[in-house]
Amino acid sequence: MKVSPINFAFALAFINFAGAQAGRVLLALYALRLDADPFAVGVLAATFSAFPMMFAWIAGRLADRFGSRWLLMAGAVGSSCGLLMPFLWPGLPALYAAAAMLGLGFSFYTVSVQNLVGMLGKPEEHGRQFGNFAMVAAVASFIGPLISGFSIDHMGFGTACLILALIAFTPVPMLAVRGGALPRGKRREGLAESVGGMLATPNVRRVLVTSSLVQLGIDLFQFYLPIYGYAIKLSASEIGVVLAMFAAASFVVRLIMPRLIARSSEETVLSYAFYIGTASFILIPLFKSAVALSVIAFLFGLGLGCGPPITMMLTYAQSPAGRSGEALGLRLTVNHLARVVGPLVFGSIGSAFGLFPVFWGNALMMATGGFLSWRGEKRRRQPHE
Repeated sequence: MKVSPINFAFALAFINFAGAQAGRVLLALYALRLDADPFAVGVLAATFSAFPMMFAWIAGRLADRFGSRWLLMAGAVGSSCGLLMPFLWPGLPALYAAAAMLGLGFSFYTVSVQNLVGMLGKPEEHGRQFGNFAMVAAVASFIGPLISGFSIDHMGFGTACLILALIAFTPVPMLAVRGGALPRGKRREGLAESVGGMLATPNVRRVLVTSSLVQLGIDLFQFYLPIYGYAIKLSASEIGVVLAMFAAASFVVRLIMPRLIARSSEETVLSYAFYIGTASFILIPLFKSAVALSVIAFLFGLGLGCGPPITMMLTYAQSPAGRSGEALGLRLTVNHLARVVGPLVFGSIGSAFGLFPVFWGNALMMATGGFLSWRGEKRRRQPHE
């Protein structure tokens, strides 16, 4: 059966996201099984996130020069080798090494597959393709932890590591057979453009800022809503339902996102998404009912759920010619930096002043993102732009 290149890219993306999510769950649970304290588990999670922050931009430059095929294979091999380490050498040092290699492989693989999705479609098709890509990632992020959990329960941690290593390696034979049909890199000798030159472009700067605000808004919602739910005496199942409403709404809005973009534009939709996020953060601390918070979470998902695919589209569209992979890598770097810095800032605010200022500070942050997106759309419509 002949598979189209874009569906082949989606299959590669599914394996990557499912394997990465499964791997993160496995490593954390394995560390707890080895009696690691919460700080050690936190360092393990930070190790995974640090490598995309440090190397995603480099991975993007390499993808521009050499194409996606070899970068995807390198990412798959790195992730697979990392997951093999706890199987071969059980212990905390192996888990840290595995987290480092899994994070490094994830950065190379994710940037390459995002760039590939953009290269395989015309500009007018990007809304549908990046929306489909986001849905693939969402489904994979749901299935990955299930694979990890059932593997651990039925076969133990060591065998689960081996199974996930085999899953992570699956793209290698796929790319060996079908990878030749993928677009090649646009190698340019003496490629000396600096990241500073790219950041000097106002459109690129704006997209990177709005992308980091989207990511930070989603992360802080998913982190602080359970804390707020616990503070107002909601049960664990009620908190779980509230968070599930956000995930459900995110999936729904990604189904209709291409139509919304076709009727307006990417930045118009993104500005409305930010404003919906603003309203949601303002409303959260005003209610103490699980039903009301579920409605707010669904509203938040209808807004910010379309944020990641739209910022991917905008990053690809605004990148300089031949540097789309680098721009997408820089986006991933900035997003992960926001994920590290943001919780520290808002955590300090929460410790000093309570949860109300945290939610309303997030609302202000979302409003800023909405203004930036609105201003970007306004400039785009000016005749001289």
